[in-house]
Amino acid sequence: MEDFTYVVKISDETNKQGGEMKPETMMIDEQLYVRADSVSQPAEKFDGMDYVIVRSYAAGCFAGYLVKKDGREVTLKKARRLWYWSGASSLSQLAMEGVKKPNDCKFPCKVEEIIIDDVCEVIKTTEQARKSVQSVSIWKQ
Repeated sequence: MEDFTYVVKISDETNKQGGEMKPETMMIDEQLYVRADSVSQPAEKFDGMDYVIVRSYAAGCFAGYLVKKDGREVTLKKARRLWYWSGASSLSQLAMEGVKKPNDCKFPCKVEEIIIDDVCEVIKTTEQARKSVQSVSIWKQ
């Protein structure tokens, strides 16, 4: 039997939050292994469409399935306006991690389809972010 060494890295963030300690990476015989659930997975597609977050100059931010992008015009299906979010510092973080404070978010009801003009940003999301955005309660007045 050969000798081998292994090194396990545990996230400091997990330890600070008092959560379950799970190694993020493990090195065995100088080969680095990464936990499958620590890798960001792209969001599940709907009828072949990517789930994205869109920012426009005049209409604000939206999340939904990208039907098409034509210049600065975007068509989304099953879209929600992201009127106010909490627990993400930017749209980039929101697209990768979702929201950490869903009860503080203001996302109105979803619309079946919307055409958004003057789009300046389209970000594909992770599955974690998609689930997070879709799970936020509908905000209405």
